[in-house]
Amino acid sequence: MKLSEVQDNMQKTIESTQRSFNTIRTGRANSALLDRVMVDYYGTETPLKSLANITTPDATTIAIQPYDRGSMGQIEKAIQLSDIGLTPNNDGQMIRLNIPPLTTERRKELVKLAGKLAEEGKVAIRNIRRDAIDSVRKQEKNHELSEDESRNLQDEIQKVTDEYTAKIDELLAAKEKDISTV
Repeated sequence: MKLSEVQDNMQKTIESTQRSFNTIRTGRANSALLDRVMVDYYGTETPLKSLANITTPDATTIAIQPYDRGSMGQIEKAIQLSDIGLTPNNDGQMIRLNIPPLTTERRKELVKLAGKLAEEGKVAIRNIRRDAIDSVRKQEKNHELSEDESRNLQDEIQKVTDEYTAKIDELLAAKEKDISTV
């Protein structure tokens, strides 16, 4: 496994972690909150964003305007069943989600959730490191690399791992600050 492959895989993990963070509610309206909401649309699980226009008219409201008004009931039901903790208001034309201010208790829960997501990202990065180091050791064992080359590559992989782990820590710190800001 080449160092560039390791970096690419770790970068993908960072991006995945960032996407996960975007789905955590922070007290401000953000259409990314609905990214994971799947709607049972004529028997098929469909992402909400492909069934409706999602906008944020102000800092505390998300407006969902379905392309097909017949799907409003399913969209409303999917939002209620999702883990975002918001109650949809359906006026027949569009669905509105009012984002209430977060309580201190809820903020703490969200910080814990962010920490859990960050830890999952770090585990994924460590798994990439483990696979890369195993690959290097295998090459050394097969005499494709010398001991020195193997050691240098392993050190490089560890440096890259530390760098990407630090990036996840930075993302987590920023998200915690975002959640904690009233």
